[in-house]
Amino acid sequence: MKKCLTIAGSDCSGGAGIQADLKSFSANLTYGMSVITSVVAENTSRVISVYNVPVCEIEKQIDTVFEDITVDGVKLGMLPTAEIISAVADKLLRYKPEFIVCDPVMVATSGDSLSEDGTVSVMKKKLFPIIDLLTPNIPEAEAISGVKINGIDDFDKAAEVIMSMGVKNLLLKGGHFKGDCIDVLYSQDKDEAVFFCEERVDSQNTHGTGCTLSSAITANLANGMTMEKAVEQAKRYVTAAIRESFTVGKGHSPVNHFYDYYNLKGIK
Repeated sequence: MKKCLTIAGSDCSGGAGIQADLKSFSANLTYGMSVITSVVAENTSRVISVYNVPVCEIEKQIDTVFEDITVDGVKLGMLPTAEIISAVADKLLRYKPEFIVCDPVMVATSGDSLSEDGTVSVMKKKLFPIIDLLTPNIPEAEAISGVKINGIDDFDKAAEVIMSMGVKNLLLKGGHFKGDCIDVLYSQDKDEAVFFCEERVDSQNTHGTGCTLSSAITANLANGMTMEKAVEQAKRYVTAAIRESFTVGKGHSPVNHFYDYYNLKGIK
């Protein structure tokens, strides 16, 4: 079994962050490990507090995993400070895992900020050149590129700016728009972008979708899929996980990561 590591923040309500990543790794047939960068007091409605783990402890967690276990893929999530981003990037340069997928988590589904000012510039300088895939949503892509994205027609302009920063592969996610959910994959080694479209599921149960998608892509890459196939399969998985979700809490409930297993057991 392939082994995947998530380096991200936690979500005590279980729907996003480290908790979502580990569920997504398992559901997509990999063994999951974690390095916690931030302890977030969060539920389906709001973020109450954010406690960032000291950099030295983050570094120790990374060293502890890599000294003992072969890591087949790394997913990066919430890296809340410039110092943490720099430290994580330095460790990944040292250990050189085969695949690195970065979900530039800046804002929770509830709308609360999860990163400090100055993180984008450090991401551009230290992270983007070493990752294999960047998966921003619309607000994140706007923050990174400085391009206002009003629709799919603006994707190419934003992608051009982001790809010029050294990003090898870029998945722009169009989930914030109305209608079908369209994501677009740009690659340095391909002349044309690849479009992925899934019918929108009418549901508020979208807590942790970005974490779940990027983790599923990481697992798929670790399991030997091409970039295009890994994205395609992960998008289908997330769409089904939303469709098969159930209500947890009073706000945006999480997706159902184990819908296949639950359906097999008759659990609703």
